[in-house]
Amino acid sequence: MTKKPPAIGSLPFTVADGLEHGIGRGTLDGPRFDRPFHGVRQAKETHVSSDAPKQPRNVARLRAFKKRCAQLAVRMGVEDFVSHTSALVLHGAPTPRDWDGVIHISGIRPRNPIRIRGVESHRLSAREAAFTFRGRIRVEAPARAWVQASSQLSDVDLIVAADYLVARRRRLTTIEELRAEAVRMRRPRLQGVIDRVRDGAESGKETELRIRLVDGGLPEPELAVELFTANGTFVARLDQAYSRYRVAVEYDGRQHAEDANQFERDADRWRAIGDEGWHLVRILNHHLEPNPQVAVDLVRRALLRAGWRP
Repeated sequence: MTKKPPAIGSLPFTVADGLEHGIGRGTLDGPRFDRPFHGVRQAKETHVSSDAPKQPRNVARLRAFKKRCAQLAVRMGVEDFVSHTSALVLHGAPTPRDWDGVIHISGIRPRNPIRIRGVESHRLSAREAAFTFRGRIRVEAPARAWVQASSQLSDVDLIVAADYLVARRRRLTTIEELRAEAVRMRRPRLQGVIDRVRDGAESGKETELRIRLVDGGLPEPELAVELFTANGTFVARLDQAYSRYRVAVEYDGRQHAEDANQFERDADRWRAIGDEGWHLVRILNHHLEPNPQVAVDLVRRALLRAGWRP
């Protein structure tokens, strides 16, 4: 009796492994298996019921990307790893819209990493490897991946990603580690970018909003400010705040627009903030895109009414 590769039915495997375990070439190239990359096979998923809950587009897209990385991993060399923006994605950091166009793979010189369609390969200067594992996938360490990605991302995108990585509640890296890595990899321009990284943002859009406000000539807001009543009762955690002027700014992604209970809780929270004498400026996505000046002007008007003078 021929052995079957343990990956069949769940995990991807190489064509070489399939042949070694007695699966014929015709079967491997037939309809039973997906062929995500040259030399890689994976059993096709069983039909998903149309009654199954539909995932949000961004969640489905991320899931598909992680699956592709896992499929590619079986073809990667033992010293190769996912790097650059692809590594940031696997670490969970927000990235630009085109983040899943290719998978970035690196090897340390003198190694040549795999070169196949759908992959961008990089040969890195010789140094001790620092990859971590995300499931079965070897992934570049967060600080190194962030510096690598600086050749692909704008300054705003880099700050958004760094805010995610250094956030206290996950602490995948630190601002000091980012600085050290930028020096080590000889990227002096990144020091100015790192100066703008903050711990406290809850989402990529919050970071983008902060950057747009400051670049628009407004003071830099405080992050994650806790608001209490005069007798010490907790009211709300303000995403961004100008305490001197009692102006709070929040990005509202409307994740809960169809959740009536959540909307009611939000409405009560907004009222409670107002009861404490604060003006809450809620920024929606159409205030940031396509023209972020709309968001800047909304906050500027609130600050001017509160007594701020440029």
